[in-house]
Amino acid sequence: MRILITNDDGINAPGLKVAEAIAAEIAGPEGEVWTVAPAFEQSGVGHCISYSRPMMLAELGPRRFAAEGSPADCVLAALGEILPGRPDLVLSGVNRGNNCADNALYSGTLGAAMEAALQTIPAIALSQFLGPETATLENPFEAAADHGADVVRRLIHKAPWQETADYRLFYNVNFPPVPAASVKGMRSVAQGWRPDSFFGTVPTTSPSGRRFVWIKGGPQHEPTKPGTDVAANLEGYISVTPMRADLTAHDALDALAGALS
Repeated sequence: MRILITNDDGINAPGLKVAEAIAAEIAGPEGEVWTVAPAFEQSGVGHCISYSRPMMLAELGPRRFAAEGSPADCVLAALGEILPGRPDLVLSGVNRGNNCADNALYSGTLGAAMEAALQTIPAIALSQFLGPETATLENPFEAAADHGADVVRRLIHKAPWQETADYRLFYNVNFPPVPAASVKGMRSVAQGWRPDSFFGTVPTTSPSGRRFVWIKGGPQHEPTKPGTDVAANLEGYISVTPMRADLTAHDALDALAGALS
């Protein structure tokens, strides 16, 4: 099996090492693990691609490359220029912090998985929810490191992938903010909604007097509705959410047709 690894935290991020270990276990001694990750952090860029400028590629070691672009760029560069053939699987992560609820809409981690799915390659986004219990751990990614390979293996062999669909499925996996031994299991859940976690701005002034703003996120530990991602994570479960790139609100089509007739 040939597995491609990418992320949005950058080529030197500790979560990338966790993903590489997971991939190595899944691929086995006869498999190949390739890493193509952003040269610098690309958190929050979503499914952005560098359509109007080229990106530099740097080979850092065997099957290990940095790209001066977004996570989705990294997938495209891997497929078009770097890998000797198509990968059997793309793993994106392990992200530092959750990509649940509205975070999923901004996530470069999910953007890479989405691009892989658009390229008809099975893809899984992996993120580690952080909190007070992970802050005291020697490895904050402990839950992902210990349980990641099992989750990926189950998804590869047992989950639906809908290979004939126009928009392929990909999976969003979030590991709970607890030690590995406290993980209760896995749950199939919907994307949640946190009404109070909107992004906002924090103004600042440079020493030269110029105005700037920082983008700031909202609270991360308020549970979403039962049966959704944040709620499952805060209860100690690994959340697994099937996603696709189709943005159509199918439930509104009939009402819209009536309004337009």
